[in-house]
Amino acid sequence: MSIWFSIILAGIINYLTRLGSVLIINPKKLNDKTKQVLSFVPSAVFPAIIFPAVFLNQQGMFVEINDPEVIAISIAFLIGILSKNLILTILSGLISFWIIIFLL
Repeated sequence: MSIWFSIILAGIINYLTRLGSVLIINPKKLNDKTKQVLSFVPSAVFPAIIFPAVFLNQQGMFVEINDPEVIAISIAFLIGILSKNLILTILSGLISFWIIIFLL
């Protein structure tokens, strides 16, 4: 029972911190330079989340280039650049990963 309480409490705290920043910060009061800088935040955070999950193993060492995750993310990256379609990019990564897993 305590694990569920911890999960729900963490969710509520996370929600309230995000809601607080949305309610407190008025985008109309931000100057153009600040808006421009904040527009780069998702592009900076996303690789920081993805890189360790794909390119590092459980011991923190780099994986080999023929690892299924590396091949799948490479295919997804290429599809994303060419198509500029998020759903197609995600599907290409998932499908290529599972194809590689079943072929190995």
